[in-house]
This record gives sequence, C-alpha cells and structure tokens, in this order.
Amino acid sequence: MRKPAPLLSTLALAATAALLGGCTTPAYVSPVEVTRFVGDEPAFLAQGTVQITPASGIDPGSIEYGLYEDAVRLQLEELGYRVVMVNGAQVAQVSLDQYVVDEGRRRGPVDVGVGGSTGTYGSGVGLGVGINLGGEPAERVVRELAVTIRERGGAQNLWEGRASMVATTNSDYAADAAAAPRMADALFANFPGNSGETIEVE
Repeated sequence: MRKPAPLLSTLALAATAALLGGCTTPAYVSPVEVTRFVGDEPAFLAQGTVQITPASGIDPGSIEYGLYEDAVRLQLEELGYRVVMVNGAQVAQVSLDQYVVDEGRRRGPVDVGVGGSTGTYGSGVGLGVGINLGGEPAERVVRELAVTIRERGGAQNLWEGRASMVATTNSDYAADAAAAPRMADALFANFPGNSGETIEVE
C-alpha cells in the first residue's frame, strides 16, 4: 500500500506551486486606440480607385508588412474602394512602427522591415506601456499603424488615422497575423469617423 505523503511535504509543494503561479504574468491586450482626422472634402472618400503604398523606410517585400497591407486592403474594399496596383485616383499610404518595451524601456524596433518610426504621429503617445500586472514583468509589443489617404498628386490628405495597441509577448496578439486585422478593423470602424476624436475599440 502506498504511504500518504507527509503533510509538511504536501504543504511545501503547494507553496512552491503557488509561488511559481504568482510569477507568471497573465496575457494582456490593450484596446486599440484610434485617432482620425478628416479633410475638407470627405465626399471624395470611399469611392473610385485607390493604390496602397508603404511609407518611406518600409520594406514593401517584407512578410510582416504584407500582413498589414492585406488587412488595410480588405477594409478599403469593404468601404467601397477598388484597390489597384498602379495609377489609383487616390493613394493610401501605410506606416507601421513596432517595438518592444521591457520594464518601461523601449528596447528597439521589432524586425518587420521597418526602419524605425515612419508615421506622422509620436511613438508611444497615449499607450499604457507601463502596465504592471503582478508577478514577473512581461515584455510588451507596442504597435502603431497609420494610414493617410490623399488624391494622387495632391498635397492635402483627405483622411488620416492612427491605430495603436499593446500586447504582452505571451498574448496571441503579439503575433502580426492576429494584430494586423484587429488594428485595421478598429482603424476603419465607422469610417471616416469624427475628425480629431480619439476612441478606444475593444
């Protein structure tokens, strides 16, 4: 017959398990923070042809950028645009910035074929990158997706928007494949939105 484990050993094992459990930071995903600006001619939006282009400094051939471009393309098509490869009546320029924050310090960009911050907004503004969920601090991936739409050859933007989110590296949304459609969907929700307004999309 198997002898029961001594009470002291049982308590020690339980305490160890609790300690280990307390050191595990739960996965965290922030809401998507969205800010949009609408130009003086919103009637020209969501119609005709549009060409998607990467912002300066982005490698258009990178797999990661392709995920965000595809997510933006799907949203533009749902709005009523016909996305073309060249000579679109309008141009949608995609900017992307991604970096890792560890214990409140920015450690540098995530390798997604992006040369630093390429958007027209400040990096990390308004993001809860200093969160502390208890236990060992988890690294956080901060992402900023920005899109500007203008007429081909035009100097003024018809529309511009930025979506920002934070996800711990143990979250499903730490992966670009999951983050890209979530951010694009939030960015274009209720398009074109109220100019200058910042909202949070769960």
